[in-house]
Amino acid sequence: MPAPDDGPWYRDGLRFGCTQCGRCCGGAPGFVWVSGDEARDMAAFLDLPLDVFMRQHTRRVRGRRSLKEYENGDCEFLDHDDDGRARCTIHPVRPLQCRTWPFWDSIVRSPRAWEVTARDCPGMNGGTHHPLPVITAALESNRAGRLDL
Repeated sequence: MPAPDDGPWYRDGLRFGCTQCGRCCGGAPGFVWVSGDEARDMAAFLDLPLDVFMRQHTRRVRGRRSLKEYENGDCEFLDHDDDGRARCTIHPVRPLQCRTWPFWDSIVRSPRAWEVTARDCPGMNGGTHHPLPVITAALESNRAGRLDL
């Protein structure tokens, strides 16, 4: 086991490449936190007034805003193509929480947490190598955005 001052367990980086399975965007109900700036960007992308976007596509939870989901837990912006691949219909303006998957504190807190999550995400442990600075930046962005992930 490395010494504590050798850095986090993922100091050599982690591999991840999205396979467009959609599992991170659906399934069990949850929250996709949205900041005011993100809501404005999404509203503009969808060519909607901000108040209409907020009313139609977000819900208030614990004093914050989260994107709405369908009854099955899928994000309402998740779409499945005819070939079975999932895609985000607002991908260019998706929230920080989505952009930083799977580099969340709850997922990288231990090798076990990473491997448990990887059981449901076929993109983890494959694809692009993400070095420590990239992972650290994602974690810091989530913390700065007060995302408790």
